[in-house]
Amino acid sequence: MFEIRKATSNEIPIIRELTFKVWPQTYASILSKEQIDYMLEMMYSESSLQKQMSDGCRFIIVDDNKAPVGFASYQEIEPSIFKLHKIYVLTSQQGKGTGRFLIDYIISQIRPMGATSLQLQVNRDNAAKSFYEKLGFVILKEADFDIGNGYFMRDYVMEKKL
Repeated sequence: MFEIRKATSNEIPIIRELTFKVWPQTYASILSKEQIDYMLEMMYSESSLQKQMSDGCRFIIVDDNKAPVGFASYQEIEPSIFKLHKIYVLTSQQGKGTGRFLIDYIISQIRPMGATSLQLQVNRDNAAKSFYEKLGFVILKEADFDIGNGYFMRDYVMEKKL
């Protein structure tokens, strides 16, 4: 039974624990270990997560039978346009509807706020692209983002109209 809870700074250790269980496996075949380590520090250090929360990013954790199995974060980036910044689910939970449950929950939260679309970025080599397409996301464009230290995120920007 899935349950969603809003995450506060008190849950940063849980978010980090989930990240370190999911991230390396997700990106090992796509990115170098050095880039993975760099990005984990840049985006998932305690101070970075705290800043994201204080900058208005909403984090949620999904529990399955009272155990945390995934998380997501999202925020409004323009009037009526929201961005799914992060969604990660334990490998053991993938294919069980957990990711869809998280996205459906986010949509249920942002629609009443006037959202007309939900956007996300996904690495162009990430198999999750097909998951997003099944949920109705379409590719808007390809984009390369310089994240420093000589590294780039080579992504698709995708969007689901609401």
